Amino acid sequence: MKMSNTNNENNILKKAKKARVIPGFGLTMGVTVTMLSLIVLIPLASVFAYALKLSPNEFFTLISKETVRNAFITSIGSSFIAALINVVFGLIIAWVLVKYEFPGKQLMDGMIELPFALPTAVAGITLSKMYAEDGMIGRYFAHFGIKISYTRIGLLIALVFIGIPFIVRAVQPVLEKMDDQYEEAAYMLGATPTRTFFKVILPELRPALLTGFGLAFARGIGEYGSVIYISGNSAKEHTQMISYVIMQKLNYIDYKSATAIALIMLIISFVMLFVINIIQVRQARRVNAQ
Repeated sequence: MKMSNTNNENNILKKAKKARVIPGFGLTMGVTVTMLSLIVLIPLASVFAYALKLSPNEFFTLISKETVRNAFITSIGSSFIAALINVVFGLIIAWVLVKYEFPGKQLMDGMIELPFALPTAVAGITLSKMYAEDGMIGRYFAHFGIKISYTRIGLLIALVFIGIPFIVRAVQPVLEKMDDQYEEAAYMLGATPTRTFFKVILPELRPALLTGFGLAFARGIGEYGSVIYISGNSAKEHTQMISYVIMQKLNYIDYKSATAIALIMLIISFVMLFVINIIQVRQARRVNAQ
C-alpha cells in the first residue's frame, strides 16, 4: 500500500510539472513562429533579398559615398561616446536609487522610464528648443560662444537622453541583489573605498554595464526622432545620422542606396545583439556556478 501511494504521489508530481498555464505547445509555438515571422523575420529577409540583387561593385559604391560614409562615422562615433557617458552617469543614478532612501525616490525612479514613454519627436523638439541660442539652457552657453543645438554636441545630448534608461535598468537589479557582506569584508581587510569599488563591486557589475552599453549603443545608431531636429542634419558639418540618410534616400526614391545602407545597419544590429546575448549567457553561468 505504501509503495502504491508513493507511486501515485510521484505520478501526480510529474503531471503537475508538465502542466502549463497556457496548454498546447503546438498551438502556442505556431502562434509564436507566425508572429515572429510576420513582424521580424520576413521584413528583415526582404531587405536582405533586395540587397542581394545589387552587384558587389554597385553595393560598395553606394555605401562608400562621402555623405553615407560620414553619416556612418557620425552615427557610430556619437552613439559610442554617448553610451560611454551613460555608463558613468547611469551607474551613479542606479547606485543612488538602490543604496539611498530620500523623499521623491519613487518619482525619480519612474522618471528614468520617460525616454521610453515619450515620443522621440517630442524629445527632439524639446531638446532643440531648450539648447538653442535663445533657449532656457542654450542661452547661457551662447554667452561663451558655445553652440549646442544643430551641432554634434546637441546630437550627443539627444543620444544620452534616449540611452540612459538602458544602463540604469541593467545595473539596478544587480545592485539590489548584491550582498553587502562583500563590501564589509573588503573594508575589514583594510581596502579603501576606491579599491573596494574597482576590485569587489565593479567586477560584479561589469556584465550588466556591458549589456546596458550595448543596448544604448545599438539604440543610438538607429535613432531618428530625437536627433532629427537637434542635429541640424548638415552634411557640411557632419551632423547627419545614418537613419536620416536612409529617409533622405527613400524620399528621393533611391531604393537601392536605402537598401544597401539598411543591410549594413542590419548587420551591425545583429552583431550587437549577438554580443549582448553572449554576455548575458556568461553572466547566467557565472551566477549559477556560485
